[in-house]
Formats: sequence, structure tokens, C-alpha cells
Amino acid sequence: MSDHYSEDDLQKEITELETKSATAARLFDIRRIIGGLFVVYGVIVMIAGFTASDADIEKAEGVNINLWTGLGMLILGLLFLLWLWLRPTPPPPAVPDDEDTTSP
Repeated sequence: MSDHYSEDDLQKEITELETKSATAARLFDIRRIIGGLFVVYGVIVMIAGFTASDADIEKAEGVNINLWTGLGMLILGLLFLLWLWLRPTPPPPAVPDDEDTTSP
């Protein structure tokens, strides 16, 4: 058995690896991760703002800082997710189908 690869086999392997890499890049897009974290943390901080006592609000000079910070974080996270939805990562290039995919 020969350890040499043909040019076609090598090209097919490269194409498969590029497709897997592009799929992983789309799945772990940084906008999705940042947007999701900001949405989750924004909701948590907003809940803390809704349950803030009068003493907590007085410490912040009369401003419910948790509510406003949580709202800002929620809006920022939603903007990241909207950006991801409006401008998604381009799909990987199509593999030409004119070659025979069976091995000899």
C-alpha cells in the first residue's frame, strides 16, 4: 500500500477542512457570544434594579443605577444580535460537484 496521496485526494481533504473551519467560525461568531452575554447579564442587572431598596437608590444619589445599567447592557446585547442577524458570516464556498467522490 502506498503512503502517497494523489492531488485529488489532497484537494478534497483541504476542501473538507475548510468547510469544517467555516462552519465552526459561524457557530462561534464573537458577536453571538458577546451579544448573548450582554443580554443575560443585562436581564440579571435589571432584575436587581427592579428589586432595589430605597436605601440602595439613595446611595446612588437618587438614580436606580442597576436598572439603567441593565437596560444599557440589554440594548447593547440586542444590537450585537441584530448585527449578527442582518450581516451573517458568509457561508463556505461551494464544493464543485463535477468530480467523482468514490475512491478507487
